[in-house]
Amino acid sequence: MAEDALMPGPEAGADTRCGFVALVGAPNAGKSTLVNALVGAKVSIVSHKVQTTRALIRGLVIEGDAQLVFVDTPGIFAPKRRLDRAMVTTAWGGAADADVIALLIDARKGLDEGNLAILDKLAEAPRRKVLILNKIDMIRRDALLALAQDAAARVNFDRVFMISALTGDGVADLAPYLAGHMPKSPWLYPADDISDVPLRSLAAEITREKLFARLHDELPYESTVETEKWETRPDGSVRVEQTIYVERETQKRIVIGKGGQTVKAISSEARKEIGEIAETTVHLFLFVKVRENWADDPERYREMGLEFPRG
Repeated sequence: MAEDALMPGPEAGADTRCGFVALVGAPNAGKSTLVNALVGAKVSIVSHKVQTTRALIRGLVIEGDAQLVFVDTPGIFAPKRRLDRAMVTTAWGGAADADVIALLIDARKGLDEGNLAILDKLAEAPRRKVLILNKIDMIRRDALLALAQDAAARVNFDRVFMISALTGDGVADLAPYLAGHMPKSPWLYPADDISDVPLRSLAAEITREKLFARLHDELPYESTVETEKWETRPDGSVRVEQTIYVERETQKRIVIGKGGQTVKAISSEARKEIGEIAETTVHLFLFVKVRENWADDPERYREMGLEFPRG
């Protein structure tokens, strides 16, 4: 896991390809699951709660002589609040800068209002575009083919893929195709890196995933987690201190749970997964604090890699 982004790899002088693939789509289309499946490891959190990916998460895949940089963008939806607007702006910004835009659609939802709005905007994008229909194991083939034809009639897609990001069905076809459409370029990251997300940031995202998995019906998605301390101990283990920030005292009580049982369970689940990624023993300490109106604080947006929307 690279702590420093955009560090040239050892292949910098070779005849190589490198480029960016932006995964866009509505919330819960399966973008994070797909990025993790392509990378072969967790680099982006997965949750049933919508809009859990906030910033641009990059997953790195080597395919032949090409390094593919997959950008898992926040879900695109009709923004209502300042944080919503920042996430949608970030998503479209990631698409504008990509070499290939890959639209992921949950095949079960079809061309609903949200996906139609995305298709309308994508039709104007001067980039190579591919369509990825996800969750194909949950829909009849005739309905799937009709969906592909309807979407292709609205946007000039270069290729249509039908996959199940969860089971892996069809995922292996993506990387070879995309590698062939990357520009000639040195690799931007070392060959053994799987993401440009610092470990401490990914650790915070993992804890946020566990938080939402346990409390998704009771906690607003504005709740966030920050890694305050990452300290390597003499025995090689790591002491990690994180703070879960909520907006109200009632939410704090929910996160802590009766006798502290809820936050202990979240800590146990997060500690195990962070330890697997860090490849060492992790001692995780969670604190829960109330930070009112944090969604209106420009500093919080900078920490998440988002541009603070004015007005």
